[in-house]
Amino acid sequence: MAMLTILFFARIREQLGVDQLSLPLSSATMTIDDLLQQLVTTNEPYWAEVLLADNVVKAVNQQVVKTGHVLSDDDEVAFFPPVTGG
Repeated sequence: MAMLTILFFARIREQLGVDQLSLPLSSATMTIDDLLQQLVTTNEPYWAEVLLADNVVKAVNQQVVKTGHVLSDDDEVAFFPPVTGG
């Protein structure tokens, strides 16, 4: 079965209380947006508030992507707050 590794970092990890999940890739055309919808509908309501915030950064295999990015088997998907620097 095709699987995804989902990672949560920093404040997002703290808010959700989880650092990693493994989920099946539900279709050959599953996007980041589809994954987000799956995560928020199958977990507690506060997941939507945390993961659907405008400033959450999404990365696949350590490359920042847009929500329309199509996922593949064995992809590593990461969600993290915006990085600020000075």
